[in-house]
Amino acid sequence: MEKISVLGCGRWGSFIAWYLAVKKGKQVCSWGPEEDYSYQVLKTTGKNEYVTLDKGIELTCDLAYAVRRAEIIVISISSQGLRGFIEKIKACGDVSDKIFVLCMKGIEVETGDRLSQILIDAGIAEEKIAVWVGPGHIQDFTAGIPNCMVIDSRNVALKMMLADDFKSELIRFYYGNDLIGTEIGAAAKNVMGIAAGVLDGGGLSTLKGPLMSRGAREVARLIKALGGNELSAYGLAHLGDYETTLFSRHSHNRMYGEMLVKGQKFEKLAEGVMTAAAMKKLGEKLGVDLPITEAVYDICFSESPQSGDDGRNMCMERIARLFSRDTKFEF
Repeated sequence: MEKISVLGCGRWGSFIAWYLAVKKGKQVCSWGPEEDYSYQVLKTTGKNEYVTLDKGIELTCDLAYAVRRAEIIVISISSQGLRGFIEKIKACGDVSDKIFVLCMKGIEVETGDRLSQILIDAGIAEEKIAVWVGPGHIQDFTAGIPNCMVIDSRNVALKMMLADDFKSELIRFYYGNDLIGTEIGAAAKNVMGIAAGVLDGGGLSTLKGPLMSRGAREVARLIKALGGNELSAYGLAHLGDYETTLFSRHSHNRMYGEMLVKGQKFEKLAEGVMTAAAMKKLGEKLGVDLPITEAVYDICFSESPQSGDDGRNMCMERIARLFSRDTKFEF
């Protein structure tokens, strides 16, 4: 039986640890920094708002121990902190024999790098890296509602092994076909989630249909420009995750956009904010037209008022600008 360490015990990290221990019977270690609120809640109460610690889960704040014991290391932290975090992992000892699974979504703002590229830059062998993404909210999974997800890797044998080993009646896995498209699509859907929230908050929810269609088209162009297969934008990692992100009350990114329009502050992590900045830079670098992404970036980073009628008017004015673009062929 593989020993698995899940690094990061926030929302997704705690769920992944629960899933692998409860549904798959794995020997799981869940790690979080001692000062972290998520870790302290689990340590003091044995549960959080999503899951209860199972007896098959060992909770620790000792990173070196969590890394040394693991054959498979699952990472679930904020994407912008990955580059520094992987150096902390390497400082724990030799990790050349470890398998790394990235259960997180994002693009590094400073470099435009995908998350697997960050690990490769840090000296992790490409054939030891996989990503686990796709639709699903923890609240639904823990209620017994199944969904489909994707595991992708440059190493075909690795992604097939992981998907076959991790599948259950709760999650049906597919083997990913295109690591570039899988990673970019998974990250970009959070940007579209913010756009959906803006539409909801502005009373324009019926526009989420065009958002789904044109958003996927936009992301397909970026994937192609990066050397991936543009059809990946229509797979589970991106379009397949749209219902979960664009419509669900559980989506952090959708809620961030809705509260932004209403002049309210969203306290939880919305990865789509920094992903919009990263995608905007990539689009400019590669000469790819990303109008929805640019609108989301402007709304998130504008210095205009973000409260009351002024904030709402700014958001709606930026959406209206999308409708003033020149008419063009759909494909």
